Amino acid sequence: MKPPSVILAFSLLILNLGTNFALAQDTSGESEFKYPTVLLSVIARNAAHLLPNWLGCIENLDYPKDRISIWITSDHNEDNTTELLKEWANNAKHLYHRVTMNFTGSPSNYGDVLEASDWTDERYAHVAYLRQLALDTARYWWADYLFVVDCDNFLFNPITLRQLMHEEKTVVSPMLEVFGNKSAYSNFWGGMDESGYYKRTDQYFTILNREKVGTFEVPMVHSTYLVDLRRRASSELRYYPPHPDYRGHHDDILVFAHSARMAGVKLHIINKHIYGHLILPFEARESLEDMRIQFLDGKLGYYVDHPEHLMPLSPHLTVPPVPADKLGFDEIYMINLKRRPLRRRRMMASLAELGIQAKPVDAVDGKALTDAEVKALGIKMLPGYYDPYGKRPLTMGEIGCFLSHYKIWKEMIEKGLERVLILEDDVRFEPDFRRKLLAMIADANQLESKYNWDMIYVGRRRMKTELIGHVEGSQYINWVNYTWWTLGYMIKLEGARKLVSAKPLTKMMAIDEFLPIMYDKHPNAEWSAHFSPRNLVAMTAEPLLLYPTHYIGDKGYFSDTETAAFVPEEIPTLTSWSLAKRQQLRFKQ
Repeated sequence: MKPPSVILAFSLLILNLGTNFALAQDTSGESEFKYPTVLLSVIARNAAHLLPNWLGCIENLDYPKDRISIWITSDHNEDNTTELLKEWANNAKHLYHRVTMNFTGSPSNYGDVLEASDWTDERYAHVAYLRQLALDTARYWWADYLFVVDCDNFLFNPITLRQLMHEEKTVVSPMLEVFGNKSAYSNFWGGMDESGYYKRTDQYFTILNREKVGTFEVPMVHSTYLVDLRRRASSELRYYPPHPDYRGHHDDILVFAHSARMAGVKLHIINKHIYGHLILPFEARESLEDMRIQFLDGKLGYYVDHPEHLMPLSPHLTVPPVPADKLGFDEIYMINLKRRPLRRRRMMASLAELGIQAKPVDAVDGKALTDAEVKALGIKMLPGYYDPYGKRPLTMGEIGCFLSHYKIWKEMIEKGLERVLILEDDVRFEPDFRRKLLAMIADANQLESKYNWDMIYVGRRRMKTELIGHVEGSQYINWVNYTWWTLGYMIKLEGARKLVSAKPLTKMMAIDEFLPIMYDKHPNAEWSAHFSPRNLVAMTAEPLLLYPTHYIGDKGYFSDTETAAFVPEEIPTLTSWSLAKRQQLRFKQ
């Protein structure tokens, strides 16, 4: 007969297994268990520009709100963070189990700091104290979990909280990537030295790049993580004051990681899904305005990858639109095909965020153009024309693209618009786009007395062999050589007149080739000879301010010009392309 202790241990094991199974699948006929309770800590400072979207992400979490308590504190603000949090709490508190607020009328800054991004010993200690206060409150309220989410961490994946609970770890964090994947920074460390500071390891990049997918033990998680307060060892976790044996810097993430080690608590990171993004930490001496611009740049990049839903916005906050203007232009046009509504949505949302008042223009859809319509417009192909890059004839998509720009030039002439900005719908904005564009416009204005320019590229593709010719007296403008991609450009009325006067519809080619001919920088002399005069005065922004959203080969890349059908042979042309070659190219596509 087995000893009583063995029988007891075996019985307890069976009981425990049965309990765990019941939690997953209750077959007793009783009602289901309630969801665990969660305390979400919100420690916000100078976060007014973040909160509408951050709170939108929190509200979108797929978890019963009546099982979540929200603990909010904010101080040392230079903006209206406190007012926004109060408004949100008053409007959303009925959804949650409990919402508490703690605001202090503290100074807007800490001690002798110069900018909002600066960290002093006082600030480190204060944040650690607030973290501890949130942890103590969660324990006092008997919350099952403490959920820490910094206000510059955006959880776009609604299943994040459920996923963390499913891991059944004392401390577990969802791996977050910097907006646009522009940095190797994340919310965990792959290694730590003997002093408790960051150590670079190969494991870090294996996890970050998802070369391995799963749950990983790491020495540090921070910014966003879930703490299971039901675990006995969680009672030893702390932020403030540090453990008596702690000898490092009084940074809350270092102190917390040290307390976890002392308690035997392992920290984990999961990378099984895309959970969200975070903002790269600010450098010292960056202002609040710098912080706003960095978030805006991240947001615009996110819009490129997620035009279908953009970024969540809390309905419980009053968010006035960004004041918009035309930057001194008579009109700003944004060309978009009607059958590409997501591109239009993304571009108009981006321009609104930038405070730019733009007019969407329905592009001429080359795919829908009939042969009869092309003939009725008097369109004839340029003799001998072929695409220099693709080594193919003109496509109907390229005709549609050209006509879209041509339509705007004609409208400028008819309405007497002195200066406009024309944008395609597949552009990515340079960081701090608005300020840089305004600086370039000011540069262009002061050049007018010396160089009466007609057109300035804002975005294009530089050639590898391009020789940069700086425009004397300018800071942000160069002379332009042969180039591809008409992503965006400023054009004046006289420039539009020159382009229309060249009668391009009777010598049709891609607009990317036509413009360099008109400013007399095209390498093909035979094509150029069909146009006279070639006197468009063209320049380019340098550095460029617009780039394509996708390059050939990128995931999500497609073209409405390159993959469209070729121009029918019936349309008059003296092209050197044979019928057999055209049919061969069609077959390949």
